Amino acid sequence: MKILYLILSQTFLLLLAFFLSSVSTSLAEDFLVQNLTEKNSFGVNIQLRGNLDNSRVIFEKTKKGNVAFIGGSITEMNGFRPMVSEILKKRFPQTDFAFTNAGISSTCSTTGAFRLNSEVLNKQVDLFFIEFAVNDDQDATHSRINCIRGLEGIIRQAFKTNPKMDIVITYFVNEGMIKTLQQGKIPLTIESHETVAKHYQVSSINLAKEVAEEMTAGTLTWKQYGGVHPAPFGNNICAKMIDELFTKAWKTTNDKTELTPCKLPLPIDPLNYSSGRFLDLKQAVLKSGWTLGIPDWKSLPGSKRDRFTSVPVLYSSKPDSTLTLEFEGTAIGAFIVAGPDAGIALASIDGGTPNTVNLFHNFSKGLHYPRTVMLGTDLKPGMHTLSLVISPESKSAGHAMRIMNFCAN
Repeated sequence: MKILYLILSQTFLLLLAFFLSSVSTSLAEDFLVQNLTEKNSFGVNIQLRGNLDNSRVIFEKTKKGNVAFIGGSITEMNGFRPMVSEILKKRFPQTDFAFTNAGISSTCSTTGAFRLNSEVLNKQVDLFFIEFAVNDDQDATHSRINCIRGLEGIIRQAFKTNPKMDIVITYFVNEGMIKTLQQGKIPLTIESHETVAKHYQVSSINLAKEVAEEMTAGTLTWKQYGGVHPAPFGNNICAKMIDELFTKAWKTTNDKTELTPCKLPLPIDPLNYSSGRFLDLKQAVLKSGWTLGIPDWKSLPGSKRDRFTSVPVLYSSKPDSTLTLEFEGTAIGAFIVAGPDAGIALASIDGGTPNTVNLFHNFSKGLHYPRTVMLGTDLKPGMHTLSLVISPESKSAGHAMRIMNFCAN
């Protein structure tokens, strides 16, 4: 009888889902997600580390809350971010929330560490969501050390600015990462980021592992999930997992009134980007061939994103164009847009042997692609001088370099 009951129950669910799909696609998707989440508590794929008490105190006691999201296109898009925002507003209906969307398509945790101060930490943040696992994998193709330097830099900067901030990291997924997970392995970016999360006792949402497990079990398909940029269905699964994290963290009555600051442990990598910042382009000394201004984008082949075409950049497309820049720190880089004509830069520090940096990216073939290139790393703390020259060699259709910001650590 029990087996018959289960068969009839599943048949009923399928028939009901089919009926809903004929009425409304969104209703059908909501039903399927709800059925999926009710059967699954998500288990170890939600990791509550420490607590989220500080943000709860702020939201309940002051009736105000600042929540920020940083990541790539998955954060920038109309996806899990607005869903989580709505969840918070429902949980704290008397609270006046301000939400910051610091998602920028194609960017990785390295870029995130350098833009964090100007785009997120320029205001008090109570609850902070970070998403870079996919872009560190498929866009930046980061090594483990670079994954750690970027994410650790973001977390240390955040806690230094506000040691009472609560942080949640979410791991989204692409098809390559799905295959790795289904083989019983952990994708490099997730393993690296989880190492940082554990070290700093930061909560994490392993949506990637959840999706892989559901796909293996046959309860979810990649098409249903929606791909690298999830459909509402896939984003809803992520939002439900974050909501369950809130439930775990806030399941008891809150009688706290004081905020508890975190105690920063020693860094995993002393050369992480915890002092990452943008430098003003005007600090560069232009020797020859460079222009500071807005390029004639219309004359340049390749797609452009509007957010980058209205800002002044330091640019040149002439071989042997030269500049110098004095900076303080252990690393120097450049946040650039690299299009079909992206060239090669020769970067030397303090007169040393030039480092050859190919600016062209796989995604640059048809797009002026935002990326951070590191021009010098593992430097001794202190003042240094960068000498930057555009090489006469190229692996693209031109020799261009278009710098939006210099990045120093």
